[in-house]
Amino acid sequence: MLHIQHLTKKFGKLVAVDDLSLSIDAGEIYAYIGPNGSGKTTTIKMIAGLYLPTSGTIAVGGTDLGAEPERAKKHMGYIPDEPFIYDKMSGREFLGFVAALYGMDRVEGARQSEGYLENFGGLAEVIDGFVEDYSRGNKQKLAFVAALMHRPRLLLIDEPMVGLDPQSALAVKKILKEFTGSGGTALLCTHTLSIAQELANRIGILQKGKLIAEGTLEALRAKAGKPGASLEEVYLALTDSDD
Repeated sequence: MLHIQHLTKKFGKLVAVDDLSLSIDAGEIYAYIGPNGSGKTTTIKMIAGLYLPTSGTIAVGGTDLGAEPERAKKHMGYIPDEPFIYDKMSGREFLGFVAALYGMDRVEGARQSEGYLENFGGLAEVIDGFVEDYSRGNKQKLAFVAALMHRPRLLLIDEPMVGLDPQSALAVKKILKEFTGSGGTALLCTHTLSIAQELANRIGILQKGKLIAEGTLEALRAKAGKPGASLEEVYLALTDSDD
């Protein structure tokens, strides 16, 4: 579903992502982890089309992002680490705006969004109020609904649990499992290693812009020489880091 070949991003002399190649199949949750500044968010932003790569290619569902960006982006839903939502809109108006961007009619957009609103406690109660009055958690919930309502094939998530209460975090886990269970693909960028260990089919570890290890948790345990270890222990061993 997602194929990245020799992807590099430079900011001046800084190489943020260095010759990255990876593939994620339909139905997978792929967790992307690494120290601060390792290039995780830069990678996500290149896939989302917010940063242009210095070199390399990104293909989503067989569509080259560089050659046909709008067609590739139709397959995506993106949840950034800091939700960007227009403060002077109500939540419902914002969802209608997003639906229109994806070419959904009003009835279909409302039907799809209502299905997800039911999963998040508290959001339905404030959905007609201005976003500027929302808590951080409700903004995060709204970002999830907006990213899912057009039924994407690829979901990009940067720090999914920030600001969420335990009940909403459980709802997100359930949604992700259902999404990938029906053939969707999720790239999950997170510092919360317990979430990565619980949800991911495969895990990639990025350090200084390079993918230094990837595979199932068992494969990473074998590479680190730590059978039965937690992902946290494996991560520290492979990165030789206290971050």
